[in-house]
Amino acid sequence: MAMQAIILIGPPGAGKGTAAERVRVDAGYVHISTGDMLREAVKNGTGVGMEADGYMKRGELVPDSIMMRLVADRLRMGQPDARYMFDGFPRTIPQAELLDETVRTLGGKITHVFLLEASRTVLIQRLTGRRICRLCGMNFHVTNVPPKKAGVCDACGGDLYQRPDDNETTIINRLDVYQRQTESLIAHYERQHLLVRVDSGRSADSLVGDILAALRGRGA
Repeated sequence: MAMQAIILIGPPGAGKGTAAERVRVDAGYVHISTGDMLREAVKNGTGVGMEADGYMKRGELVPDSIMMRLVADRLRMGQPDARYMFDGFPRTIPQAELLDETVRTLGGKITHVFLLEASRTVLIQRLTGRRICRLCGMNFHVTNVPPKKAGVCDACGGDLYQRPDDNETTIINRLDVYQRQTESLIAHYERQHLLVRVDSGRSADSLVGDILAALRGRGA
């Protein structure tokens, strides 16, 4: 079986991280986070990492060509029949075209692009209620996933805090930016008949269940 890849896209608070972890465990997909790969490459001082670090130190965006070299290197390291899952990447049409070309060159194909959708009310409620442990980074939510003791991490006892950008004004701006940036990307994948819209305003179990059902329906 040839290499396969799926993509998860969606606004902040749509549940991409939660869905990605569940799909990784339940369906055996290799979760690829370009942000994590970039940080690791910089930390390890690889050739690509050093090039990227130069841009970041100047406060510039890392060019798509460098990001795709990073992705291609990661895909070549895997098994030829591996199944990969991209979370929050690509973000632009040029990135999408480069990713498609890279996957094809390695003998694989992109089978699904899952668009996680939820109302603004739900997204704002999720993001403003998010709390993170200062010590271990574990995530909680004041109503959806509250800690056993208010303000204290269940796992390590660390203090829980709210990210500075998790206030309503900033969140609304982030959602506006996301909508402007991804409108053309969504249309791109719709034209390719790869887009699968999923209601992420429901429970994580329902969301993941819909994704797994779609994957089974297309023989993934």
